[in-house]
Amino acid sequence: MAGVELRNINKIYGNSFHALHDLNFDIKDGEFMVFVGPSGCGKSTALRMIAGLESISGGELKIGGRVVNEVDPKDRDIAMVFQSYALYPHKTVRENIAFPLLMAGLPKAEIDSRLNEAARILELTTLLDRKPALLSGGQRQRVAMGRAIVRKPAAFLMDEPLSNLDAKLRVQMRAEIANLQRKLNVTTIYVTHDQVEAMTMGDRVAVMKGGVLQQVDTPQNLYSRPDNVFVAAFIGSPSMNLYEAVLDGRTLTLGNNSFEIPDRVFEYRPSLNAASNRQLIVGIRPEHMNDAAIRPSSAEISASVTLVEALGSESMVHLNIDAPWVDAGDPDAIADIGNDKAAVARFSPKSTVRAGDVARIAVDAEELHFFRPDTRTSIW
Repeated sequence: MAGVELRNINKIYGNSFHALHDLNFDIKDGEFMVFVGPSGCGKSTALRMIAGLESISGGELKIGGRVVNEVDPKDRDIAMVFQSYALYPHKTVRENIAFPLLMAGLPKAEIDSRLNEAARILELTTLLDRKPALLSGGQRQRVAMGRAIVRKPAAFLMDEPLSNLDAKLRVQMRAEIANLQRKLNVTTIYVTHDQVEAMTMGDRVAVMKGGVLQQVDTPQNLYSRPDNVFVAAFIGSPSMNLYEAVLDGRTLTLGNNSFEIPDRVFEYRPSLNAASNRQLIVGIRPEHMNDAAIRPSSAEISASVTLVEALGSESMVHLNIDAPWVDAGDPDAIADIGNDKAAVARFSPKSTVRAGDVARIAVDAEELHFFRPDTRTSIW
């Protein structure tokens, strides 16, 4: 096993495109680290640089304390699991899993021992003589995992390994991979664009945007203490609702709505006192809004209902709030709300609101998030 250290890692392509900017953090020995972000954010590029499949334009990369900038992929003691599984179609499961050991020239007894152990762990024992064409997507993914496991590498690298699976199988496989990683206790770096996948699997998550690392933290801290507007909106599903607001003393004005912020909020966000009597960005997660007719609150706003999605255990209620809406990805995109910029709230299934209603919305004011409009960073 080994930790991975990234020191001011940069990637600049020949056309002067700067894909990664000063990536700088450590991945601990035995840690499950997830790189997450939208398409084109640089997460797969970072993974490929760790694997040695992309050259490093600047900075220093260490695996197990050894600088590997110029080390060939085969000598980095890592195993990679690809999105496409990359299985040999003409070989059996047994032959696919054993292939890297054969190439390494290991004795037959050692190959058989490692093969049988991996097959047992991944529940592939009864499938060893089948070829990939006769396997389901989940079974193929387990074979690809088995081929990585038998090598007993210092680190696993996984590039969106579940993206080819259907939704139900993805949920099953992400639990299996997370359990397997904890059982093996091998340093694992996992790339995904799915923030739910990142939150449920990673010990820590690195959120990236435009080649720049936004925040590295535990899933819970990313949710409850995001560093900036982008992280706040990217983590959580549905996304956080973001609006321009004005804080005057303890009174928050959101469009044509005003309510008092509890003193406790100013106690655990002391910098918020300095933000009084000025404009800021307020964030409200969907789960912190409900139908005031069912769950009254001291903080309530009115909003027109545009759509209700009944999901059985809850209702997703789309709302037009009369306040300037803030785009999480574009600092300059602050515009009056329109039908395509509706807020989303998680209502109790007992709510009777319908599209076209003007509803009273109960807001959990202690769970609000506040950001500086100039830097778009959190106010703590």
